Amino acid sequence: MRNDKIQKLVWAGLFIALTAVATMIRLPVPLSNGYVNAGDAVVIVSAFLLGPGWGAIAAGLGAALADIFSGFVIYAPATLIIKALMGLAAGAILRKFKDKTPVMPAVFGSITAAVIMVLGYFAYEIMLYGFGGAAADLIPNCIQGAFGVIAGTVLFYALLRIPYVKKTF
Repeated sequence: MRNDKIQKLVWAGLFIALTAVATMIRLPVPLSNGYVNAGDAVVIVSAFLLGPGWGAIAAGLGAALADIFSGFVIYAPATLIIKALMGLAAGAILRKFKDKTPVMPAVFGSITAAVIMVLGYFAYEIMLYGFGGAAADLIPNCIQGAFGVIAGTVLFYALLRIPYVKKTF
């Protein structure tokens, strides 16, 4: 007999770790306060596979842990909330509309998550650095968001081609 709650918890733990590692592998962006990373792709995949609730938990905790481990502790509270909202939105959109067309709900969910990320960090950085400092990170955050949309959606559909993944999620 399978225990679905334990299985979801284990998968969420795995995605917390994957999100943290993917976020910590980063490329600094010159002339800004931030960096670009692959964490948003994992945030999207976790939301799509685990659903809005568990996806939000995995995304928020994994990305916040990456901030803490990388020395960006000041960003951890905002990251926890922003990435959890990204996972919640992306997972909810896919679950609500996935029967309509196969790809469009995933793309729309990913784009919604990226917009949440860009606007969320912009608002937080206005409090930290003022409008000018926050504006300097808009382009890098948009680049990161675009990468997350493309890579996350492509990776999700690639994973669904694996019979175990399709059956499990």
